[in-house]
Amino acid sequence: MASINPYAQFEKAFVTGGEKYKYYDLPSIDPKYDQLPFSIRVLLESAVRNCDNFHILKKDVECILNWKPDNRLGQNDEEISFKPARVILQDFTGVPAVVDFAAMRDAVLELGGNPEKINPICPADLVIDHSVQVDFSGTSDALAKNQNLEFERNKERFTFLKWGARAFDNMLIVPPGSGIVHQVNLEYLARVVFETDIEGGKILYPDSVVGTDSHTTMINGLGVLGWGVGGIEAEAVMLGQAISMLLPEVIGYKLVGKLGPLATSTDLVLTVTKHLRQLGVVGKFVEFYGPGVSELSIADRATISNMCPEYGATVGYFPIDENTLTYMKQTNRSEKKIDIIRQYLLATRQMRNYANESQDPRFTETITLDLSTVVTSVSGPKRPHDRVSVKDMKTDFAVCLTNPVGFKGFAIAPDSLQASGQFQWDDNKSYTIRHGSVVIAAITSCTNTSNPSVMLGAGLLAKKAVERGLSIMPYIKTSLSPGSGVVTYYLKESGVIPYLEKLGFDIVGYGCMTCIGNSGPLDENVVNTIEKNGLVCCGVLSGNRNFEGRIHPNTRANYLASPLLVIAYAIAGRVDIDFETEALGIDNDGKKVFLRDIWPTRNEIQEVENKHVIPAMFQEVYSKIELGSKEWQTLQVSESKLYPWSGVSTYIKRPPFFEGMSLMLPPLRSIRNARCLLYLGDSVTTDHISPAGSIARNSPAARYLSENGLTPKDFNSYGSRRGNDAVMARGTFANIRLVNKLVTKTGPRTTHIPSQEEMDIFDCAERYREEGTPLILLVGKDYGSGSSRDWAAKGPFLLGIKAVLAESYERIHRSNLVGMGIIPLQFLPGQNAESLGLSGREVYNINIPEQGLKPGQHIQVEADCNVFDTILRFDTEVDITYYKNGGILNYMIRKMLN
Repeated sequence: MASINPYAQFEKAFVTGGEKYKYYDLPSIDPKYDQLPFSIRVLLESAVRNCDNFHILKKDVECILNWKPDNRLGQNDEEISFKPARVILQDFTGVPAVVDFAAMRDAVLELGGNPEKINPICPADLVIDHSVQVDFSGTSDALAKNQNLEFERNKERFTFLKWGARAFDNMLIVPPGSGIVHQVNLEYLARVVFETDIEGGKILYPDSVVGTDSHTTMINGLGVLGWGVGGIEAEAVMLGQAISMLLPEVIGYKLVGKLGPLATSTDLVLTVTKHLRQLGVVGKFVEFYGPGVSELSIADRATISNMCPEYGATVGYFPIDENTLTYMKQTNRSEKKIDIIRQYLLATRQMRNYANESQDPRFTETITLDLSTVVTSVSGPKRPHDRVSVKDMKTDFAVCLTNPVGFKGFAIAPDSLQASGQFQWDDNKSYTIRHGSVVIAAITSCTNTSNPSVMLGAGLLAKKAVERGLSIMPYIKTSLSPGSGVVTYYLKESGVIPYLEKLGFDIVGYGCMTCIGNSGPLDENVVNTIEKNGLVCCGVLSGNRNFEGRIHPNTRANYLASPLLVIAYAIAGRVDIDFETEALGIDNDGKKVFLRDIWPTRNEIQEVENKHVIPAMFQEVYSKIELGSKEWQTLQVSESKLYPWSGVSTYIKRPPFFEGMSLMLPPLRSIRNARCLLYLGDSVTTDHISPAGSIARNSPAARYLSENGLTPKDFNSYGSRRGNDAVMARGTFANIRLVNKLVTKTGPRTTHIPSQEEMDIFDCAERYREEGTPLILLVGKDYGSGSSRDWAAKGPFLLGIKAVLAESYERIHRSNLVGMGIIPLQFLPGQNAESLGLSGREVYNINIPEQGLKPGQHIQVEADCNVFDTILRFDTEVDITYYKNGGILNYMIRKMLN
C-alpha cells in the first residue's frame, strides 16, 4: 500500500492573485541541492513530489540527492524512477499508441477485467503531424493540393485518432495541418511550470515530458526536461508507470563568446553535433552553461536541443533564465502565468543566471566552445555528425566520390567521375545533370523551421537573389514546409514570401515532410537519367537526418544545411562549388553574383525579426488550433469506448501482441536452435529497420496491399500505415540501402540458411516461422540509432526475432527491444561478430537462466562449436520484469488485473 509522502514537511506555499500555490521547497531538503546540475534538480523534484514508497521510493530521492560528478555510466548501478509531467505523441507513433490502447482494452475484457482501466493517467498531448507528402511543389496552390490529397489518403487514420481523443481521458489532440509536433510543443503546449488542482489550492512543479519521437529533446531549449522514448514505454507512462533509469552522467558544455555576423544557429548545431558525437555522450545528460548561452535566443537553444539524438545524448538541456520567460511572453503566454513561474523557480532555485558563475553546478565533465569559432557548415553526405565547412565542401565531395563505400564514400570508378546525362523538361529545354547535381532542395524540419533567424534569413537571401535576377533550375524539387502557422505569418508580414515563391520555395504543407522521407516523387526524366548514368545526385535540406535511403531513393548524397544554404545550393544547382571563388550566377547587368553579395548579416535578420515576430501572431494561430480544418470538424466518429475494428482495413488493425496471453507469467526459457536472419554492420538506424517513407512496388508490403485491392497510387507510406501490423511486419528492414552480409547486394534481402535460397526478408522470416525456428540478429556498433521508432522493435518481434547481438545500442532502441520482450545482448569489450569468427550461418543457442536473472550479467552463447560470453543489456530490474512478462504492455495488463 502507498504511504504518506515522507517529504510532506517540505511542502510550502505562496499566495498571488488571491490563489494559493503549493510547492516542494527543494533547497531545504539538503545543502547538496545547490551543487546539483539543473537537469538533475528536475528529476529530484519529481521524485520528492511523487514519493509514496510504492512507485517512487525514498531511496530514489536519496540517490538523486547524492548525485556525484564522478558518477560514471558503467560504474554506477544506481537505478531511479522518474514520473514525467506529461507525454507527447506525434501522429506516426500516436496511431500505434492508440491502437495498442484499444487492443489492450479488448485483452483486459477477454481476461475478465474492466476495460475502463485502460485510460491515460499522465496527460498526453497528441499532435497529428508528419502526415504530408510533397506530391505537389513549386505552385501557388501546392499547400491546398498536398493537404487535400493527404486528408483523402489518411481519412481513416484521422478518424481513428479523433475516436481515441474521445474514448480516452486526459488526452489532448492537435488536428492535422497544425504543424510539427516539436514546434507546436515549443510554441504552445509547453507549460514550463505545471499547476495542478489539489485540495486547498494548486500545486506547482516543473514541466517535464517524454515523447514518442527522439527530437522531443527540442523542448530542452525552453528549460523543459524532456527526451524521446519508445512508443511502448510512453504508453506505460500514460498508464501511470514510472520510467526506470540509471542516474546519468551530466556533461557541462560551456559556451563563451558570440556568433560571428555570418554564422547561423544551424552552423552552431552542426558544430556541437560533431563535437559531442566525437566525445561520446550516449546515455548522458548534456547541460549548457556559460555566458555564451545568454547570447542565444530560445529558438537558437531549441535548435541545439533538437539535434540531441544526432549527438547521442539523452538530453541537451538549457536551464530556465529570463530569456525563457521573455520567449513565453513573445509566444502569448499570460503575464499572470509568467509571474507564477518566476516566483516558483526563484523559490526552488531553478532559475539560471548564466552570467553568474557562482550558480554553476558541478558536472561529470566540462568542455568549452567559443561561439566566435563557428563557421558556415553543412553535414553529410550520409550522417548528421559528419560536418564539413562550406569552404571545404567542393574538395570534400570530390574525395567522397572516390572513397570506398562508406559514410564518406561512394566508390565511383575513375573513368566514371565525369559521367553525366541529359533530359528534356516541360519547357522543351534540355538539361544536364552529373555527380553533385542538386535535385531536391527543401526547407523542412522543426530543427530549423522553428527558428525565425534562419527562416527570415532565408527569406532575405531569396529577396536579394531575385532582385539580382538569379533563379533555380526547374527540375530541382524545391519546397518550404514550416513547422507551424506562425512561421507563415511572419514570413508574410516581413514581405519575403513572394521572393521565396519566385525561387520555387512555395509553402507545401505543415509537417516533417522531406526530413522524414516524404519528399514525394521526382520527375521520371530526372530519375531515369540518374539511374541510367549511375549518378550521385544530391538533396540539400534544413533537416536533422540524412541517413542512406531516408530522403529519397535517388539522392545518394544528402546534406544538412541552414535554410539560407538550402537556397544557395539550389541556385548553384550543385554541391561541389566553392562559394568564395565561383559565382552563383550572372545578374541582370551581366555581372557575376557571389554568395557573399546576397548573404544577410545577423544584424539584418534580427532587425526584421524584432519587427515582425510578435505575440499577436501566436495568439492568432494558436487560439483556434484545436478546432482544426473543416474536413477535421466534419469527421464522424464512433461513440463506443471499444473500437469497432474493421476486418478489411489496411490502415487500422488489431495488433496480435496480446494473442494467447494468460494471467500467469510464462516460464523463462533458453533460445535453442536459432538462426541469424540478418548480419549487419555499424550504425544501422531505425530508418534501416523500419522505414517511414514510400512503399516500393515490388516489396512484400506492396504485394499485401495489392492483394487487398489497392493500386500503387494508394499505397501511401509506411509511416501512415503504422496502425496495421501486417504492413509494418512486411516493411521491417525494407530499406533499399540495407547492407546484409548474408547476401551480396544492397537491399531488403537475406538468405534462408538451410536451403541457401535468397529471398525477401519477410518471406524468409515466414519460412523460418513455419519451420519452428527462432531468429536472432548479428549487428555492429550503435544499433538502432536515429528516430525513436517503436516499430523498429515491434517489426522484428513480429518477424520472430528473439535476441539481438550487437557491439552497442542506441539508448531508445535498446529500451524498445526490452519493451517488446526481445533480448538485447552486447559483445564483450573488444569483441564483435567478426573477431569471434561468426559468419551468421551458424545455429545459435542462448542460455537464459530460469532463476536469478540479473541486470548486466554475462550470458553464454553457443554458435555451432564457438562458445562465448555476452553482456545482458537488461540495465535495470524493471527491464527484467518486462522481459519476464513478454513485454511492457503485457506487464501493464497483468498489473491491472492482479
